[in-house]
Amino acid sequence: MTQLRGQRIVSQLDADGTLAVSLQDFDVPEPTGSEVLIRVEATPINPSDLGLLFGPADVVGAEFSPGRVVARMPEPAVRAMSARHGMAMPVGNEGAGTVIAAGEAPEAQALLGKRVTCFPGGMYATHAIADARMCLELAGGITAEQGASTFVNPLTALSFTETMRYHGHSALVHTAAASNLGQMLVRICHADGIPLVNVVRNEAQVAILKGIGAEHVVDSSKDTFLDDLAAALDATKATMAFDAIGGGKLVSQILTTMEQVANKGAAYSRYGSNSPKHAFIYGALDLSPTILTRNFGFVWDVSGWLLTPWMSKLGPEIVDKMRRRVMAELTTTFASRYKARVTLEQALTRDAALDYNARRTGEKYLITPNG
Repeated sequence: MTQLRGQRIVSQLDADGTLAVSLQDFDVPEPTGSEVLIRVEATPINPSDLGLLFGPADVVGAEFSPGRVVARMPEPAVRAMSARHGMAMPVGNEGAGTVIAAGEAPEAQALLGKRVTCFPGGMYATHAIADARMCLELAGGITAEQGASTFVNPLTALSFTETMRYHGHSALVHTAAASNLGQMLVRICHADGIPLVNVVRNEAQVAILKGIGAEHVVDSSKDTFLDDLAAALDATKATMAFDAIGGGKLVSQILTTMEQVANKGAAYSRYGSNSPKHAFIYGALDLSPTILTRNFGFVWDVSGWLLTPWMSKLGPEIVDKMRRRVMAELTTTFASRYKARVTLEQALTRDAALDYNARRTGEKYLITPNG
């Protein structure tokens, strides 16, 4: 059999702080056992992908040439990422395509010729290897574009509500809430009867969420933000937040306002209320330090949140239930929208890279590796 050649995007950070993101040729491996070989048709650029693709590197000041971007990484990040120095790391968490070869295992052979969606990593490529047991077959009539974003955003949004239940809370706050993920969460919470406070950054984003039925939407750019947030928290009794911003004082403002609402009409205690308040930081749209002004009592937690560990904690039964719901509602609740579609080489042009790396709400890119 003639060796199949493919192309893929890799990101390599060297010890001197040079980050090179490039389109490289590679020998496509033959699948064995339960593996399948997928001709990738569509793969999204998610914020989690940008962490490996560019991270905090200076993309604005980078050098661009056909199929290659060379940027400088800040020294603290170079030190923190020492384990990846010199490694050409394939990028792209999830995507969809057609299985063109399969290993000998029955579960792999069953997918031969089928269009599937998967989450194996290395999907910014013309071809990718995945374990058949981790692939989901797309129903007839579902395109690769519709199935490309089946894992990261849908399972994250569903896991937010499951994490809420796991900790015994009953309502949520979500920031950067007009994103694709945020809109999915609005639809989930509406269907499931979960009160949700959506925090956005401008009036246009308020209109987006109101347009899909969100009840509580507050604009952090307004002078009345804290009063509006307090009213929404009072109405929903939300005591758990998921924050996509990361840096700055927003998490502190949310916890403080939760505490103010909990204390309304209560007897004074120098220890604050007994109301549990939990903020999960799951994103890094703002890379500056997270600032906490501790005026929200002593019953609170701030911690990081990552999808894969939480799916392990929730257990296979709940994860299977979430996956079945995603597939059943792929073109409704979990539909994704894209600003632009680019090839592998176009993804590494200056205009495209600066645009999608800005991480603006509603401006998600989709890569179509085979044109």
